[in-house]
Amino acid sequence: MLNFKTITIAVAALLALGIAGGWQWPNIVLLVIGYTILLAWGSYRIDSQFYMPVICSGNTAEKKIALSFDDGPDPVTTAQVLDILATEKVPAAFFCIGHKLEAQAALLQRADREGHIIGNHSYSHRTAFGFSGTATVKEELTRVNDMLEKITGRRHLFFRPPFGVTNPNIARAVRQTGMKAIGWNVRSLDTVAQNGEKLLANVLGSLKPGAIVLFHDTMPLTVDILPHFIESARNLGYDFVRLDELINEKAYA
Repeated sequence: MLNFKTITIAVAALLALGIAGGWQWPNIVLLVIGYTILLAWGSYRIDSQFYMPVICSGNTAEKKIALSFDDGPDPVTTAQVLDILATEKVPAAFFCIGHKLEAQAALLQRADREGHIIGNHSYSHRTAFGFSGTATVKEELTRVNDMLEKITGRRHLFFRPPFGVTNPNIARAVRQTGMKAIGWNVRSLDTVAQNGEKLLANVLGSLKPGAIVLFHDTMPLTVDILPHFIESARNLGYDFVRLDELINEKAYA
């Protein structure tokens, strides 16, 4: 399997053989550049499993899919999303940023009460999160878990890495906290979308059995197209299930 450990061992062995065989500097530089490119690819492809196991879809041939929302809770748009999900009787998973939680505890309690999964999306969601050391990542995960337990009374196990970035430090922190990394295989790109019709068409065209769909409950455009997406997906024969059911993993300790 193509992963960080096997690639690093292979590159180290190749480098040693090359140096012993009289490689010149250009060959060594090319090897290092290629290795660096592989590391970057593994970091930014959450479905690569390069650094750590990440669940990105359900293992099913049935037309079952799960909705997930990142970056909330937002007092306006998250509440609107919850209203739509309640009307349509659709479960979802909300991966929440820690520094937003304290002010929106009631909103999280509502989501939990209505049967939705709450997940950990780091405390800071900083752009530099992927460059943090293991101790910093672990502290953020633990801090959010403690907040979620205080709000919902349950210990949460699902973690979605900010920006979908993984690396050895994040892998160690996830392992040390006993969490499960959750990705996606249908990315809506709703944070950059400008046109609701195109957004809807792109997501519907990407659906497949076992899909984990990534939206953001911070985007007004997502709120606008969500009822149409649910209706259209159902017309295509898809059934919305909770994320833990789709991937057959416990969401809470």
